[in-house]
Amino acid sequence: MSSPDRLPIRRALLSVSDKAGLIALGRALVAQGAQLLSTGGSAKALRDAGLDVTDVSDHTGFPEILDGRVKTLVPQIHGGILGRRDLKAHLAQMDQHNIAPIDLVCVNLYPFAATVASGAGVEDCIENIDIGGPALIRAAAKNHDHVVILTEPAQYAALIEALNQGGSTLAERQLWAGAAYAHTAAYDSMIAAWFAGQRGDALPETMTVSGARRELLRYGENPHQNAAFYVTSEKRYGIATATQIQGKALSYNNLNDTDAAFEAVAEFDKPSVVIVKHANPCGVASAETLEAAWKSALKCDPVSAFGGIVALNRPLDEATAEQIATIFTEVIVAPNATEGAKTVLSRKKNLRLLLTGGVPSAISEGLTFKSVAGGFLAQSRDAGQVTEADLRVVTKRAPTEAEMADLLFAFRVAKHVKSNAVIYARDRATVGIGAGQMSRVDSARIAARKSLDAAEAAGETVALTQGSVAASDAFFPFADGLESVIAAGAVAVIQPGGSIRDQEVIDAADAAGIAMVFTGMRHFRH
Repeated sequence: MSSPDRLPIRRALLSVSDKAGLIALGRALVAQGAQLLSTGGSAKALRDAGLDVTDVSDHTGFPEILDGRVKTLVPQIHGGILGRRDLKAHLAQMDQHNIAPIDLVCVNLYPFAATVASGAGVEDCIENIDIGGPALIRAAAKNHDHVVILTEPAQYAALIEALNQGGSTLAERQLWAGAAYAHTAAYDSMIAAWFAGQRGDALPETMTVSGARRELLRYGENPHQNAAFYVTSEKRYGIATATQIQGKALSYNNLNDTDAAFEAVAEFDKPSVVIVKHANPCGVASAETLEAAWKSALKCDPVSAFGGIVALNRPLDEATAEQIATIFTEVIVAPNATEGAKTVLSRKKNLRLLLTGGVPSAISEGLTFKSVAGGFLAQSRDAGQVTEADLRVVTKRAPTEAEMADLLFAFRVAKHVKSNAVIYARDRATVGIGAGQMSRVDSARIAARKSLDAAEAAGETVALTQGSVAASDAFFPFADGLESVIAAGAVAVIQPGGSIRDQEVIDAADAAGIAMVFTGMRHFRH
């Protein structure tokens, strides 16, 4: 299929919701001798700027009807876009039906997503589903050999530069055509998701997921892997809403770990700190101040905290920033930060400071995804959060009030630790974390050993797990896991329950004189 090396623009159709850059584009086209066709607000904006514009209805001889639902869905427009200039039959039919070629279509769509986000009713949302726009975009993109399609103001500068060189190249038009189909696909994806939401179908028969590329990353988990960061339409505080205040570029692993840390710290109501290393918390604490929470979280595993990610659920203050700055930290993420804190961290040029603007709700619904060969898995976010009223005491001894508070704290931490997970906690701070082991016994023992290492580093002779409580993300299938927890010094345990050997585990707890509660809720994390 032939195509001129550079395509001049003789006639352009401009109809946009986002008016950014429209006037500059219109002026550049007129300067090249192009006729401007437009509709509604776009036509008014161009005229107000002193540009000569032909209304689409005057060009077609057909008025806008049905409250503007039909403006461009006519042969004089679509024939002008779809007609192939290299086929004599097409040119003859266009001439026969008085259809003038259209060389540029610049369209962006009704603001459906913004309308939904505003809380508008169903009728308003339906009215903001664009019909003519996607039809124009797809038609122009299909015929990109002969037609330029622009869907984003960010593309205008490149076209203006191309016009100054005599017109766009085929390679440029192919690039814009691909972007156009991605644009309409994302738009339809949002609409499909909205319809599914209207009928309460979180997992529809056909699921479409779209994302806009925020940035290309240097590499993925390893240097030989390619990677990019995409953002979706989900409105959730986190790395997608974050502004990077300082520091070098974020890596794939930085982003993944930062997300894990910030989602974990959102679990807690009091000022809290979560330190993450390789997607697992290595220290978590809640306290009356962030500074106190940081000190307690760091004490859990100061070795792993080196080079970690720190998440806070309150604005970062100067005193806490001074404390965090004493060790090497890759990323700090918080809802906000004081000017004093920013000044303190500015001395650490490579440290990344991310401010999200808020803290996500730990109990809000949504979907999470995981790729598998040939597809992906989708599930609702683990928004489960047990309270004291949900717990069932299964041992002769019930937890004390202080133990109960620590048990609930530890179980919330377990929700964010890779399975199998065993967490030791005391005074709303983790004192040992065992993560990602194939055996729950190993998780219990690793957490206890790391607790002893941390105690020795702090100049103490007794493991921090002595007198602690323990949480398990899933049930103990045998008593040996619980016995490892008891050997570490735990005096109360929280676990989901549900094993066929629950009674054996309860009997072991009673024999040791510890308290145990069942949650009835599991928190596997793979």
